[in-house]
Amino acid sequence: MSSAHKNLSNFPGEIPNANAFRFGIVVSEWNTEITSALLQGAVDVLLKAGAKQENIFTHWVPGSFELTLGAQLLLEKANNIDAVICLGCVIQGETKHFDFICDAVANGITQLNIKYNSPVIFGVLTTNNQQQAIDRSGGKHGNKGEEAAVTAIKMLNLKSKV
Repeated sequence: MSSAHKNLSNFPGEIPNANAFRFGIVVSEWNTEITSALLQGAVDVLLKAGAKQENIFTHWVPGSFELTLGAQLLLEKANNIDAVICLGCVIQGETKHFDFICDAVANGITQLNIKYNSPVIFGVLTTNNQQQAIDRSGGKHGNKGEEAAVTAIKMLNLKSKV
């Protein structure tokens, strides 16, 4: 699906109430101007959906590669975290580093979902350039952090129903 002419943060359906849940957010320090905007979007959505500020726990990790371990530590060591939102930004460079990092993070987050039977959300921008990252962190294509928060809430709602 092309995103050239649409705001990706228009959410279909209702966003369930998040009052009863505890959220961990793991954020990459790399590309911090982008990841800080993603974090702000995620927190704003969680609060708007009824999450309590004291039930949102934010932790920073050096880069996107470290998001997986950061999420695992929250699931294992934090007090009853219901979902973890992973926020990062990997911008294509001239080497294959981009491919290795994006693949590792996507696979790591997928494995955590399965291992812990809890939502671990992939809120990682994988863009070709800085402008695409800006456009997806509060710019013309919305904010992937907002989308990640909505996804966490909707998955927790599904988990509570089945």
